[in-house]
Amino acid sequence: MGIIKTKMKKLLSLGVIGALSIGMLTGCGGETQETQTGLSGAIAIDGSSTVYPISEAVAEEFQKMNQGVKVTVNFSGTGGGFEKFLVKETDINDASRPIKDKEINKAKEAGIDYLELKVAYDGLSVVVNKDNEYVEYLTLEELKKIWEPNSTVKTWKDVRDEWPAEPIKLYGPGSDSGTFEYFTEEVNGEAGAIRVDYTASEDDNVLVNGIAGDKNSIGFFGYAYYIENKDKLKVVPIDSGNGPIEPTAETVENGTYSPLSRPLFLYVNKEALEREEVKKFITYYLTEGKELVPEIGYVKLPQADYDKQLSQIEK
Repeated sequence: MGIIKTKMKKLLSLGVIGALSIGMLTGCGGETQETQTGLSGAIAIDGSSTVYPISEAVAEEFQKMNQGVKVTVNFSGTGGGFEKFLVKETDINDASRPIKDKEINKAKEAGIDYLELKVAYDGLSVVVNKDNEYVEYLTLEELKKIWEPNSTVKTWKDVRDEWPAEPIKLYGPGSDSGTFEYFTEEVNGEAGAIRVDYTASEDDNVLVNGIAGDKNSIGFFGYAYYIENKDKLKVVPIDSGNGPIEPTAETVENGTYSPLSRPLFLYVNKEALEREEVKKFITYYLTEGKELVPEIGYVKLPQADYDKQLSQIEK
């Protein structure tokens, strides 16, 4: 957890940030890696805050070996990232959901051909404050009761009679987030359908801090942010009909943490992929870079899936 811990602490210390640009580094004795590899250029990435820690860590490691390449990694949410990607402001979009039909149509109108790559699995995590002693699990129905549009739930007692009549404080991603889209579709039955009286942010660290600071709070975000903050958060097992299941590497990989397990994506502009620095970066992402996935708090794909995608890049 060393790499992601450093990144998360950096975000927390700086507050809400929308971008992290990783600059060019210099090697020993003044000789740069660019001289040794001959690779140079710039790569622009934006999109999902859930995928952000993976891309940021991979970018940092890639640049250590290719110091003539500058990789800038931003997070404005999956939807916000697609807006930039579809006007060619970025080369790669991090996404925690598949591209939508309306985004596919915009890509066609703009003449943008792209490659969809799966890079990891995530277990979208529902969390409460670590001092919450009564919430041991939630059913999928109770989760919907809390978060559905026009919900009448104001206190924990409204969810389950034996729980205290303490007011619930809700935290969740904003509407540009792929996590928001996925959660609302799987829990409420319609993407974007949610009650409006909750604290929303595209920065998952804002959500972490809000939940950690309020004993009666609840929220949801990607598994890596829970893992990095498990000392001040309590994850809530979800019962979707087969008993309460907690998100873990095993339950996410085998699909038993249902329906909140999901793949994470990169969308790469094929025109950008013709540039050597972009092709090398994506190849690195799916080879050495994928080894960072479990360290960050997500789950790797089967090796065959990475191999298949690498063959797509070569084509």
